[in-house]
Amino acid sequence: MLAGVSRSAVSRTFTVGASVSDKTRAKVEKAAAALGYSPNALASSLTTGRTKMIGLVSNNFHNPIFLEVFDLFTKGLQARGLRPLLVNLTDEVSPENSIRMLRAYSVDGVIVASSTLPASFAEGFRDAGVPVVHSFGRHAMRPKVNVLGIDNIAAGRMAAQTLIDRGYARVAFLGGPATATSTQDRFAGFQEVIAGSDLALSVSYASNYSFDAGRAEMLRLLETTSPAEAYFCGDDVLSIGALSAIQSAGLRVPEDIGIIGLNDMEMAGWANINLTTIHNPFKQIIAASIDLIAASLNNDSRAPEARLFDCTIVERGTLRRLP
Repeated sequence: MLAGVSRSAVSRTFTVGASVSDKTRAKVEKAAAALGYSPNALASSLTTGRTKMIGLVSNNFHNPIFLEVFDLFTKGLQARGLRPLLVNLTDEVSPENSIRMLRAYSVDGVIVASSTLPASFAEGFRDAGVPVVHSFGRHAMRPKVNVLGIDNIAAGRMAAQTLIDRGYARVAFLGGPATATSTQDRFAGFQEVIAGSDLALSVSYASNYSFDAGRAEMLRLLETTSPAEAYFCGDDVLSIGALSAIQSAGLRVPEDIGIIGLNDMEMAGWANINLTTIHNPFKQIIAASIDLIAASLNNDSRAPEARLFDCTIVERGTLRRLP
């Protein structure tokens, strides 16, 4: 053998946590580089019982924000030596099918990346003995799994106060699906603040978090009702769809109708969109989620936590200026 060491020494060199001297490791790595060798991940998993595969589960591939989310997750997991397995659960409402599929791939853990799936979905993986983190999930005081995200109720309050500060008298909430927990919480915070003012409030919901759904709902509103002065759309992609509908109707933003979104996706900052929105700190949430799933693979026995991340207003051009 080129390295001049035993087969077991080579195996230990490429096994995380195995005992091997620095001198032996250097010999093996030098020989591996000369031969162009890299360890076989499948063979390693048979030896260690670990695949290092992490199921990355989501259910809204219509929303382009998830291109950014998946980019951050896959890069972050791979940087930790973990392998992401992307799973599309659009229209899935029960975790059982997902659990069976991910068990078939022998994943070591699961990250549920969704603001619309209920807490019971991630808890289903926990009950099946699979380490799980729920990213962008609904906040709970005593969570059964790790949940990381923003305070959607506080975000709704923030949007409402932003419209009040700009002097709007007739405001509206255009949310995503009424069954989505993120929609429910964003509306609850928005309604709470508006109820304490003398503003008129109207409410409607899009069929899902997508451009087409936001555009269709705004077109319906413009055809059947007198439009509000400003809308909190509850999501950037809905906002961009609504913006398109308003412009198609020959109206101007923000002169005729104001729009505020939520997420601060990359597209929201494009010059032709220039959306005023609420920044959702995806990078921090994703980094913390990866830390937690990595810790769970090392038999970390900490109790589940619900961690909240702060939002901020991003001033652009779809609301009238502050007086």
